Amino acid sequence: MATKENINELFDSFNKQRIMVIGDVMLDIYTKGKVERISPEAPVPIVSVTESFSRLGGAANVAQNLKALGAEPILCSVIGKDEKSNDLLRLMQEQGMTVSGIVRSDERITTRKERIMSSNAQMLRVDTEDTFDLSEKEHSALMRAIMEIIENDEIGGIILQDYNKGVLTENLIKEVIEIAKTKGIVVGVDPKKKNFLAYRDVTFFKPNLKELREGIGMNSKEESIDDILRAVDTLHEKLNCRFLMTTLSERGVLIKDYETETYHHLPAHLRKIADVSGAGDTVLSVAILCLVCRQDARTIASLSNLAGGLVCEELGVVPINKERLLEECKKII
Repeated sequence: MATKENINELFDSFNKQRIMVIGDVMLDIYTKGKVERISPEAPVPIVSVTESFSRLGGAANVAQNLKALGAEPILCSVIGKDEKSNDLLRLMQEQGMTVSGIVRSDERITTRKERIMSSNAQMLRVDTEDTFDLSEKEHSALMRAIMEIIENDEIGGIILQDYNKGVLTENLIKEVIEIAKTKGIVVGVDPKKKNFLAYRDVTFFKPNLKELREGIGMNSKEESIDDILRAVDTLHEKLNCRFLMTTLSERGVLIKDYETETYHHLPAHLRKIADVSGAGDTVLSVAILCLVCRQDARTIASLSNLAGGLVCEELGVVPINKERLLEECKKII
């Protein structure tokens, strides 16, 4: 358990961890400008562009959160061979990340999300993506890369970050979990609806309330903590994971440890919310590092819940600031 006496030691222990991140990566493109008039062609605003930049998104944002926390992320995914793939690889290298787990394929394009902004508000988002499952060729290439890294590196944990873009197929999920079990590697998951029940026997599973509802057919009117706990227990019967943590937006988080049969409901911290984009990536990054460092359920939920709130104060997808998180942790422990 994290205390005022050992919190610095816990944060220092993050620096020793090598975490593999497998999932859908994407390029987040921000186009900012001023709106001073309406188009004569249609009743839409004209944005005069003043700035454009790109950031790592999706599973790559999980990796950059791990990097910001001092860990060594190893990102494994499949991207295209297009111009945007070069931009994504360049951003990874600029942050000191290895690209050894990235497979480039001529069968798909690199996922990108372009956000059109004015006065710090998002006006429009344009997605360019392929969402079909990996082909046999892509699957084999990615699994070879994953196996080579696991055999040659001391991996402390694996994160499966699913955005339903085709990388985390049911077969790949099961293969990775089986490998992790034989190697004794903890696995944390941020799921999406498509393969929600494919993550059996992982260590840590983190749906949000909407995903929990859809995943087990929970009645949307069942909103009390007791209702949610019953839904979590139903999900555990299907997945057999040790930790189930459900994020509840403004109601905080609920975590249950099925080894000790204990649960904790932690309220959200009051924040000035600017943008929730990428908050789930931050939550999972902090949670898996706490898990690898053998923290208890309450510490896992408390630190990751706090981190998710902090990044919501920033506009756009940004990684957590480790020093600020540490200072905020000291206030609540």
